[in-house]
Amino acid sequence: MPKLIAKKKWRNYRKDALPVKCLLALGFASAGLLLLLLCSTSIAADETIDVLTIADTTGDWGFPSPYGHYSRGPGYIRMSLIFDTLVWKDQDGYVPALAESWQMEGNDAYVFSLRKNVTWNDGEKFTANDVVFTIDYIKQHPYPWVNSEPVKKAEALDDNTVKIYLNHSYAPFLDMVVGTLPILPEHIYKSVSNPAEFQDDKALIGTGPYKLVNYDKTQGTYLYEAYDGYYLGAPKVKQLKFVKISNEMAAAALEKGDVDAVVVPAETVEKLRKENFVVLDGPRDGITKIMINHNKEPLSDTKLRQALYYAIDRQALVDVALRGYGIIASSGLFAPDSEWYNPDVEPYKYDPTKTAELMSELGYAKDGQYFSKGGEPLAMELLVTAATERVGEMIRQQLEKAGFKVNLRSVDAKTLDSLVGQWNFDLALNSHGGMGGDPEILNRIIGEGYFFNSARYTADQKLNDLLDQEVSETDASKRKELVDEVQEVYAQDLPALPLYYSDSYWAHNGLVDAYYTKQGVANGIPIAINKQSFVR
Repeated sequence: MPKLIAKKKWRNYRKDALPVKCLLALGFASAGLLLLLLCSTSIAADETIDVLTIADTTGDWGFPSPYGHYSRGPGYIRMSLIFDTLVWKDQDGYVPALAESWQMEGNDAYVFSLRKNVTWNDGEKFTANDVVFTIDYIKQHPYPWVNSEPVKKAEALDDNTVKIYLNHSYAPFLDMVVGTLPILPEHIYKSVSNPAEFQDDKALIGTGPYKLVNYDKTQGTYLYEAYDGYYLGAPKVKQLKFVKISNEMAAAALEKGDVDAVVVPAETVEKLRKENFVVLDGPRDGITKIMINHNKEPLSDTKLRQALYYAIDRQALVDVALRGYGIIASSGLFAPDSEWYNPDVEPYKYDPTKTAELMSELGYAKDGQYFSKGGEPLAMELLVTAATERVGEMIRQQLEKAGFKVNLRSVDAKTLDSLVGQWNFDLALNSHGGMGGDPEILNRIIGEGYFFNSARYTADQKLNDLLDQEVSETDASKRKELVDEVQEVYAQDLPALPLYYSDSYWAHNGLVDAYYTKQGVANGIPIAINKQSFVR
């Protein structure tokens, strides 16, 4: 495990010494209209920053190797600082990374011209063989962030050129494969048979701009040091530090100068802006849903899931639990400001009367307060976390008022993900990002064969067929039609119950030009941390 080195002198920047100029810009992404705040400061382009401290409320996101990080966006972000992909994205779209250029050959092959000046951070030279090795490796050791099924093979045409062949047309190839897949060093990983358990210094040999100095799982802290041999030039941020902080203390820590950047509660935004901090409005690509164990009776019945949905006053959740900082979700998943949004899906307005009608059709009747059948009340358990208990309690009250007996159970986030993944639950209040990226996200949260957020809905073959078709369709207008139809079928079946998109804000002191990446980092991660901000 890397050890903590002596901390370099922290340059004492004052926020009032940094006149911030912000440009409000509208960026059009393939998955929606993103509002970006692009900010510049008085810091000279060639000036370095000794330490940049970023905070979040969870802290630990796993060991930052490709197979060691937790399968959530912040875990991927921490890994991406060490490992590069062939293609990356910035605030405008795709940009070269390990590949300086690329071209498509037909519908089933891509040729990538690789940079010639790249070394692994142990000094070994990066070549096309590393790319070929990585493609072969994920076939044997699946990387959960990349669907390897469309990829047939990779071939090194020479040391600096690689050709990737596909099994079939795959529309989101740039986003979901080469823009997400961290390239592994063959000379390290060729002897690794269990990459999830490989967590020593060599597991962190990458081509990215940073090397890990220290990882403290208990404290939830990470310390990175710039790799001055980086092929895009030595990073301007010399040390990058991630620390854990409570949501309640986030804004205060930024104001005191304890941290340089942090996600802040919506109610603090106005004050921070008046104090000349830069506050970025997050895109609406994070959605909160009630996950449903549709492998379990009676939750397997579409009518019962619809009945539950009609019993939930989503606008009240936004108004009370979120204090108005959000909007209700579409039953078709995509937000109204997404270009993939289908306005014709079933809206499911709050209607307890409709709930009662559907439950009657299923053979349930009120026995006192609760719906019952055969003398047995219908009882369910709703999993929440400490962060979602307030919303969960409102949902419990609404469902109980409608006639459902609901027990609230609070667990930590990792336990919730594990229970849902094992199908060991009834209902679970959960959130995820990615709705601002490529619509292949639908396959990941619905489709058979995927593990993401444990939807894995297989009951409707039409839905699964549509999902297969939409990821294969490269014509944009035809693909939009297919995505529209997916949303309509999803809204009818309700594998999960979409609740709301909450407003999110990322605030910083202007030391770096932070931004929300167009279509999200990698395969749609809605986090305003892009390693290119720390490099150039």
